[in-house]
Amino acid sequence: MDDKNVSASRQVITSLAAGAFAGAVAKTTIAPLDRCKINFQVRQWRYTFTGAFKFLVQTYKKEGFTSLWRGNTATLARIIPSAAIQYASHEQWRNLLVLFTGSNSIRELPSHWRFVAGSLAGVTASTCTYPLDLARARMAVTPKDRYANIFQVFMNILREEGVSSLYRGYSASVLGVIPYAGVSFGTYESLKWFHQDPLTPLHRLGFGALAGLLGQTSSYPLDIARRRMQTSEALGGNQHYKTILTTFVYVYRTEGLRRGLYKGLSMNWIKGPIGVGISFTIFDTVQYILRWAWPLE
Repeated sequence: MDDKNVSASRQVITSLAAGAFAGAVAKTTIAPLDRCKINFQVRQWRYTFTGAFKFLVQTYKKEGFTSLWRGNTATLARIIPSAAIQYASHEQWRNLLVLFTGSNSIRELPSHWRFVAGSLAGVTASTCTYPLDLARARMAVTPKDRYANIFQVFMNILREEGVSSLYRGYSASVLGVIPYAGVSFGTYESLKWFHQDPLTPLHRLGFGALAGLLGQTSSYPLDIARRRMQTSEALGGNQHYKTILTTFVYVYRTEGLRRGLYKGLSMNWIKGPIGVGISFTIFDTVQYILRWAWPLE
């Protein structure tokens, strides 16, 4: 293997490792908030901060402290490969777009192409790991005795609903990840390159938090549709959640815009910036350490 291939391989490996670690830490940090958000998203409960707090307290009292992280094993089973693929593929898509646009460097890549690189990375990761996301959502909205572990989720879905159900809600997921990943990566990368002084972890955390806030807001209604479609069979099989369009129409008619399609957005404004900020910061830091210890050249 020549030096060029060694360098390319190390670039991918270090990005995969840093992405996996960053995703695991970030998702575990916000897991209780994530479980709370999903439960409000998939039901016709009115969302309030008080209601969200009561849900967390009641879950703790009924099922114990660790139950707040119920479904996190499925989350990690998904997020570790998903974050690894997303960060590594983002770097590769970005490099390809630098060549495609004739830019002299990553810094000179126009902002809209940074959005495209992020979107392509998000679609790549989502396509590869979607069944794991569906399993995580099913575990988050059901009691312990319904699904003991992620393997039981898959077995029940395959036996009762068929293979195609593993990608139920995929279209909503892809349509949502395009603006989410595009805005998140595009904003973060642009802020990094526009900032002249050396970046500190606090800068990265702040830039990542802003990127997460904008990304979550841009794609939130599609996240609602995805969750309703993913969990409808586990919660009684609502026939209105068969397609993105029927889901949007039903949620809007029965719950409205703010209390339906944007239900729980304020929770995302808390957990999103925290999760994305931590993820970007850890990725950049771990990647730097790995490439310092294992130089690309």
